[in-house]
Amino acid sequence: MADKGQALEGELGQHTAFYRADAASPSDCEALMNFAVERFGGLDCVVNNAGAGAEGGPIAGISVEGFDRAIALLLRGPFLGIKYAVPHMKSGTIINIASVAGLAGGYSSHVYSAAKFGVVGLTKSVALELAERGIRVNAICPGGIATAIFSGLFPAEMPADLIERAPEEIVAPWLAAGIPLGKAGFPPDIASAALWLASSESSFVTGHALVVDGGLTSGVSWSRMLQGYQALQERCQAAMAETTVTS
Repeated sequence: MADKGQALEGELGQHTAFYRADAASPSDCEALMNFAVERFGGLDCVVNNAGAGAEGGPIAGISVEGFDRAIALLLRGPFLGIKYAVPHMKSGTIINIASVAGLAGGYSSHVYSAAKFGVVGLTKSVALELAERGIRVNAICPGGIATAIFSGLFPAEMPADLIERAPEEIVAPWLAAGIPLGKAGFPPDIASAALWLASSESSFVTGHALVVDGGLTSGVSWSRMLQGYQALQERCQAAMAETTVTS
């Protein structure tokens, strides 16, 4: 992963810098913010994006260690990013990557959902404090995004080259089946939302959880609703037929 980061730095040039840090480590997060300020002369925008899947399964079977590990990265990570960024910011924006799993249950594991609900709550609470300093704080709630976060569900024997292609070739079609727009989202869709929140075009937006999910959380799909109505009509017809025969 470090090799990829360094390669990207070389590709993008002098206005980009790669710095390896553990998002769950207070000292690493503080050092990262100091590095950014020293390298670029200030801090205008922070995106707290580090994340991974969490231990799943029934609540009684989730390990305490697994719970603590997920919360440390998914919730404490954004907290640390904000904590150590704010002293360097005179204005600007902070963007926390949450999830649709932070708005409603049923989209991920218990622990992941709990952490992302926390990210949304942290975002709204901190936004109220920092608004008085001219710093906007928002969250993005992705849903139906084809990424490697689903790799924990892949068979252990899956070849490495297939794992590399899985988000686009396997995960995306699977996600698309349940999304009203009929397609999965990809990282650039979230990056575009972050770019908007980081720009002056969203200057009157703070404390907001921006949903980017292709309509996933809007409700029951139109076609499914029509199928439900049709099923109800068929039940009524069947009940009428049964009543006629009985009579």
